[in-house]
Amino acid sequence: MDTSNRTPTSKIALDSENLYREEIFTDVKVGSIRRLTPIKSDGSQDYTRKPIFIGQTQLVSPEGSMPLQCHIEAKNLKEALEKYPGAMNHALEMMFAKLEEMKREEESRIIVPGSTPSGKIVTS
Repeated sequence: MDTSNRTPTSKIALDSENLYREEIFTDVKVGSIRRLTPIKSDGSQDYTRKPIFIGQTQLVSPEGSMPLQCHIEAKNLKEALEKYPGAMNHALEMMFAKLEEMKREEESRIIVPGSTPSGKIVTS
């Protein structure tokens, strides 16, 4: 096994100047909001940085569930809850736009006679 491209474990370390405490708030039906509260390396809250709010949900499709998450610009949990529907709808629209773009790119690929289309398994 070639290990020349591996990162030595001695180089794996957390950035002690960029720590957050994570809390999850959920309605156990639709989704959740993660609040990342900035903290100092001693565990006390770092008031010089703003909390980060991340909305999360799952979409159900014939292929299975698909996670969807997005950043929510908010100062507090109440504001994040109010902005959750709009932020998640925007993330969903962006995901559909990306899927349409990928579909167009795939459809516009030039197929050369005698070549194997990518993603297909060819058996003889």
